[in-house]
Amino acid sequence: MEKIKEDIDTDLDMLSLLETENDADLLNSISNNIKNISEELESIRLLLLLNGKYDNENCIVEIHPGAGGTESCDWALMLYRMYTRWCDSKNYKLELLDYQDGDEAGIKSVSILVKGTNAYGYLKNERGVHRLVRLSPFDSNNRRHTSFASIEVTPDIKKDIDITIDEKDLKIDVYRSTGAGGQGVNTTDSAVRVTHLPSKIVVTCQNERSQIQNKEHAIQVLKTKLLLLEEEKQEKELNNIKGEHQNIDFGSQIRSYVMHPYSMVKDHRTNIETSNVSKVLDGDIDMFIEENLKRGI
Repeated sequence: MEKIKEDIDTDLDMLSLLETENDADLLNSISNNIKNISEELESIRLLLLLNGKYDNENCIVEIHPGAGGTESCDWALMLYRMYTRWCDSKNYKLELLDYQDGDEAGIKSVSILVKGTNAYGYLKNERGVHRLVRLSPFDSNNRRHTSFASIEVTPDIKKDIDITIDEKDLKIDVYRSTGAGGQGVNTTDSAVRVTHLPSKIVVTCQNERSQIQNKEHAIQVLKTKLLLLEEEKQEKELNNIKGEHQNIDFGSQIRSYVMHPYSMVKDHRTNIETSNVSKVLDGDIDMFIEENLKRGI
């Protein structure tokens, strides 16, 4: 903030000079400085909006294809690529927790740990259902298909969570660990899938070396999800008391990516849109994240 104040003071001094002399270069310099100051203030404003309880935490991003078989599995893979590229642009570190290949193409599911300042604060805005419309590369008749995939984002809370889980409420499956592209991680059935029967929440983990470690990690993530579920329930009850109404519920469709018969990506919560679908799928999603932060959705 001190630097911005100094820059503003400098511009005010230069404006005083313009009162006595007509200098086009000086005017251009002031204009550029004002633009830079505005961008810095906007960055600070966004940081101030990241004031949620878990916004500064790392987070776990899970991508699950919807109904549609190969089409949706391929769409899930496209989203995985989009988010990994966005994370790279922010210098966030990624750790693959679980990766399940699709039967023919794409992925059945993927879970990644995103490490970096405010990772959850930014990526929580991507939580929901994403819709793709395109000419299918898997359809010999080149027909248009609509595919869906859901994004779940959970803060990676390191502290102990005061939630007791009854072992009878858990269904635990083990399976062979696989890496991206189907490469074997190890030769034992160490990957773990934990299903919480009352809530139907499913958590998978395969990145640890042992089945016990994977189970412990999955249980920790499950506790976080149950904590968020309880907090969301309390928030909805409070909003009902206040008489408030939220247009977007968890898990609803938030964005459409249309590649045919026209090009457009549109966020249905803010109506922000762009015709550059390729750029968005290459990880340029800041416009959507930032607008959601500004509107407090």
